[in-house]
Amino acid sequence: MNLLSNFERSLGPRAFLLAAWMLCTSACMVGPNYHTPSAPAASAFKEPPPPGWKEAKPNDAVNRGKWWEIYNDSQLNGLEEQVSISNQNVLMAEAQFREAKAAVRIARSGLFPTVSGSLSLDDSRIPGKLSGAAAASNASSSSTQSVQGVLYSLSADASYTADLWGSIRRGVTAAAATAQASAAQLESAKLTYQAELASDYFQLHGLDGDASLLENTAKSYQEYLVLTQNRYAGGIASLGDVAQAQTQLETTRAQLVDLGVQRTQFEHAIAILIGKPPAEFSIPPATLKIPPPPVPVGVPSQLLERRPDIAVSERQVAAANEQIGIAKAAYYPTLTLSATGGFESASFLSWLTWPSRFWSVGPQLAETLFDAGKRHAQVNQAEAAYDATVANYRQTVLTAFQQVEDNLSALRVLADEADVTDRAVNAAEQSLTISRDQYIGGIVAYLQVITAQTAALQEEKSAVDLLTRRMTASVTLVQALGGGWDASQLPTRTEVMAANR
Repeated sequence: MNLLSNFERSLGPRAFLLAAWMLCTSACMVGPNYHTPSAPAASAFKEPPPPGWKEAKPNDAVNRGKWWEIYNDSQLNGLEEQVSISNQNVLMAEAQFREAKAAVRIARSGLFPTVSGSLSLDDSRIPGKLSGAAAASNASSSSTQSVQGVLYSLSADASYTADLWGSIRRGVTAAAATAQASAAQLESAKLTYQAELASDYFQLHGLDGDASLLENTAKSYQEYLVLTQNRYAGGIASLGDVAQAQTQLETTRAQLVDLGVQRTQFEHAIAILIGKPPAEFSIPPATLKIPPPPVPVGVPSQLLERRPDIAVSERQVAAANEQIGIAKAAYYPTLTLSATGGFESASFLSWLTWPSRFWSVGPQLAETLFDAGKRHAQVNQAEAAYDATVANYRQTVLTAFQQVEDNLSALRVLADEADVTDRAVNAAEQSLTISRDQYIGGIVAYLQVITAQTAALQEEKSAVDLLTRRMTASVTLVQALGGGWDASQLPTRTEVMAANR
């Protein structure tokens, strides 16, 4: 039976819960309060949007997540929908988010008492020489007689560490911020792989455009070959003209075959992005025909709310801020309340009776008196880690601005280049027609025709490739703008504490 002081008897078991409640309501928090760090931002982007593009208004996102629908391509829409469902990297990020949510609930459990129970049956035999008290109670027994018996015990223990200085609460806040960062990482992963799929998709169909161009060119070169063969048969052209026409044709056919290697690689990459083996997936050929659609660009300050990677960095700063408070709380004493109660008896019949009860309750105050500067170093470490996350946050913002400016510039330059290339294509086709007519008329050698053919093919291929580059640049711009995401979609602290389902 435990010997209890008068103070402990006067408290009683109910005092444990009362004291815990009073400590919770009166506790304070040490350490810095969190404020979102300042980030560099200009009033407007340096690069103006391309003609026909518009500036986004506040909260104007690109189709609120399904940004790929601006391209009006049903096949692309279907592929993009599968990324969030079947892409293994996205599924891994989603599992990591659920893991981070569970960590919040683990941290929050420290705000409540821990209660445990135990049941024991202890059958023991003690030599008489070690059981003087038992031997003295039995006068007829020898002092060397052994004592044997069973001790029945049923008990419950409760302990509670008071969060006097906010260490546990800061731990919960840090875990919640980390879970929110994980949620933003999930959205960033989705955006990354969705943009990669769209880019691969447009590059694949860009190759289809190259293939269509080469097929038409090969047909045209076949006609030129027949022309030179007929002229050779008529004694007008030389055998060299026939060989040159044959070379042009076969070279073009070889280029056409080589496109198949690149196309299959893009097709395989898309299959992996949607979680399918390459052998089970194929995309029918199609060519790009229209330029990229306009995208709401917005102002730089809105970019801070639209990029999930910026949200990740900002939430990491918030979590690091809480670690400073946790480190500073270690300077102060810890208060633990503990309580134990139950029944204990050497007789099974009297085990669960009122006289066999026992209980104890009391506080414990502990303070580290000397640690050779460990806590001071831990505070310095937390502050340095916080400064590192702030620098990373600001660098992420700067990188975001750079990516938007880069792609605005690329789209503007490529649009101008496309206009120039279209004029070059028209001029090259006109030059080829003139050279052909001059060759038929015997004015120029066939080498002039070959030169015009090469120039025309080069300019036409440049036009096809420029359209592909403009489409992929528009995808990259949408990605740089955060897709259709914004910070309002981050889960709240309550939501990250909710149980996984």
